[in-house]
Amino acid sequence: MFGTISAVLVTLCVLPFVPFVLIYAVGALRRQPKRLSFRRAMDGTTPFLIFSVSALFNYVFSVSFGFYLLLLLLLLLAGLLGSAQNRKRGRVDSLRLLRGVWRLAFLFLAPFYVILGIGGFILFLMNS
Repeated sequence: MFGTISAVLVTLCVLPFVPFVLIYAVGALRRQPKRLSFRRAMDGTTPFLIFSVSALFNYVFSVSFGFYLLLLLLLLLAGLLGSAQNRKRGRVDSLRLLRGVWRLAFLFLAPFYVILGIGGFILFLMNS
């Protein structure tokens, strides 16, 4: 049982756009608005992108701090967005801030996944 669950999670981390397509398809089958389905698919894919981009970063650059660097960047992004929200509204809405950071993480990590994936593939071909 544990082996099956871990195999599914590893597959989803290696191919993080599979959960995106699955979540979007479920939303489409339930006849939800496309915008809502797309946002839910973004939210569901982000944790898999975090793990896969940090692993690709570690592989391409031969380091072991990719996950921590990514968390640091997400915290800096949250600080910048929180500061901007505080200047604009005079207060910070934590739920809105968290949602914004989470969705911006998807938008930043998706291209990095593609770039690091191509770089990792080239590195793999050069080493073998």
